[in-house]
Amino acid sequence: MAAALPLSPVSHQLCRRSNRFWYNALTPRFCSPVFSTTSPCLIGVKGIGSSSQLRPRHPLISSAASTDYLLHDVGATVAVLGGAYALVLLFESLTKRDVIPQRLSRKLVHILSGLLFVLSWPIFSASTEARYFAAFVPLVNGLRLVVNGLSVSPNSTLIQSVTREGRPEELLKGPLFYVLALLVAAVFFWRDSPTGMISLAMMCGGDGIADIMGRKYGSYKIPYNPRKSLAGSISMFIFGFFISIGLLYYYSSLGYLHMNWETTFTRVAIVSLVATLVESLPITDQIDDNVSVPLATILAAYLSFGY
Repeated sequence: MAAALPLSPVSHQLCRRSNRFWYNALTPRFCSPVFSTTSPCLIGVKGIGSSSQLRPRHPLISSAASTDYLLHDVGATVAVLGGAYALVLLFESLTKRDVIPQRLSRKLVHILSGLLFVLSWPIFSASTEARYFAAFVPLVNGLRLVVNGLSVSPNSTLIQSVTREGRPEELLKGPLFYVLALLVAAVFFWRDSPTGMISLAMMCGGDGIADIMGRKYGSYKIPYNPRKSLAGSISMFIFGFFISIGLLYYYSSLGYLHMNWETTFTRVAIVSLVATLVESLPITDQIDDNVSVPLATILAAYLSFGY
């Protein structure tokens, strides 16, 4: 029998990132249960695929790995949750001190909190439960909005920094729909699907910047919706497109996505156009943008990419 060759650092990393591990009886390595001579954990082992060569790892080892994942994800959740609170507190303070207008503060929170949230996903572990730890962050923020929105424990600075008119009940509309969109993207699409990333890019970046640009340069209104401007819609398409491409490149460079860039630009442009058209429709009084934009984007992205 040939001796097992030692793992290279890259192969060892590939082995460790598997969600399920097996123990190679011939070498002290934890390996993915793929019985193939191409498995990085089993290079140089003669007779790969035989049940006598592989056996499930010891329960104590499995328990230790699960504990490592749990501690990793708990720490990541605390860090992301702390960052989210720090961001909101920062803009609450800036608004309270009249450093920036309340409207601009609300939009900057809208843009940054969602994008920073999706950028934080890689710090969570490779476990299948990692997405639920990430989703805990918008869940907590959603509960905070509900408590304040129902005036159970109103926080005046929070209300001023994330609402349009400064009324507590507004927290139960746009802001609550916003955090629910973050939760849905994390749970159902996570970091190996472009659909969730593009939906958050359009809702947070595209729609958020559209409002800022529309108020500043929006003298020319859209004919079928005088409440929306041409400058705002153009800004949403352009910034939503480039932020989406940036997120896809970010996750592709980390190995979570494998994109065909020859077609990706066209697909993202189509999705961005669909989201922009939906945002421009005169339906805001019936459906909040934080509902219509992510739903339209998810549907268009899923049809374009298939996952």
